Amino acid sequence: MGLFGDKKLRILVGTRKGAFILTSDSKRRKWSVSDPILLGNMVHHLMMDPRDGKTLLMAARTGHLGPTIFRSTDHGKKWKEIAKPPSFPKATEGEKGLVVDHVFWLTPGHRSEPGVWYAGTSPQGLFRSEDHGKTWESVDGFNQNPMRRAWTGGEQDGTPDGPKLHSILVDPRDPGHLYIGMSSGGVFESMDRGNSWHPLNKGCAAEFLPDPNVEYGHDPHCVRLHPLMPDRLYQQNHCGIYRMERPQGIWVRIGKAMPKKTGDIGFPLVLHPRDPNMVWVFPMDGTTVWPRTSPEGKPAVFRTSNAGKTWKRLTKGLPERNAWWTVKRQAMTADQEKKVGIYFGTTSGEIWGSRDQGDSWSCLVRHLPHIYSLEAAITQR
Repeated sequence: MGLFGDKKLRILVGTRKGAFILTSDSKRRKWSVSDPILLGNMVHHLMMDPRDGKTLLMAARTGHLGPTIFRSTDHGKKWKEIAKPPSFPKATEGEKGLVVDHVFWLTPGHRSEPGVWYAGTSPQGLFRSEDHGKTWESVDGFNQNPMRRAWTGGEQDGTPDGPKLHSILVDPRDPGHLYIGMSSGGVFESMDRGNSWHPLNKGCAAEFLPDPNVEYGHDPHCVRLHPLMPDRLYQQNHCGIYRMERPQGIWVRIGKAMPKKTGDIGFPLVLHPRDPNMVWVFPMDGTTVWPRTSPEGKPAVFRTSNAGKTWKRLTKGLPERNAWWTVKRQAMTADQEKKVGIYFGTTSGEIWGSRDQGDSWSCLVRHLPHIYSLEAAITQR
């Protein structure tokens, strides 16, 4: 039986050149690495359906098929391209329509809706599947919203590799209550399954805009909702780390408590699965030229145990110098163990793991391609 009983802990890895699956032993000390999946093609996100413990969806951008999604129902042994990937409605004659460049984010729907998935794309688009990811339809309440162009800032790039809709969150209490993050655009909320939306950016600065207090036009990097305290949200933003207590509806910059030399700029943000006060982030160099590397080449994870009042620098086992990499917004995750395991993947192709909530680290695998995403998953054996 082992640590996970009759199940296995796996780390699902999306990279610039394909996907990989890491599988642990019962003590999380030894890890095996699968052969590459879809080698040579971009895999932005690889996600397991926690409702059945075996179905996987993979958001990929392939050289011959373009942006699409692959599906596996046997823990990743066999894959099949889905019948109808996300795509924007065809534009009317004489108008320029939106075209999906890549599917960026995948989120399983509410537990009461076992066939439902959501997908976010570049450029910013929201899509829904009701048949376990086999076919996808546009969420027109967002994609056809007359405010969409204003919310997203139009058709400019937004981010270096294209604007994105990400951080699709489903309130565990209510399948109709959704949040999304957009780079650029900001955080938005829907109370009716995506039929209507409103901005949720009050208190969050947009220091790159003439008016830093605008209603929308922000750049959230990663937004998380705590499953046991759904009215608490955290955000790693282009302009710092924030927390919101939803009844107040105001973002509070908890990153101000980070060391000034480090700053609070980064991409990923991970929540403890059972403690709403514990959060991990991976800061990067956020100086004016935005090198997007660990500050001074000295990588460190920071953890708060009190919802952002104080932060602790965690470096035991990590390189002490000359490690010029960073961690992208989807490339950091946590498992569900009593002593929570934290994992992150780097832009130089390494995966690091901690079995003690970040107090110490070891490198699980090296020499993978540039890592885009990590997801911890408990699967059937």
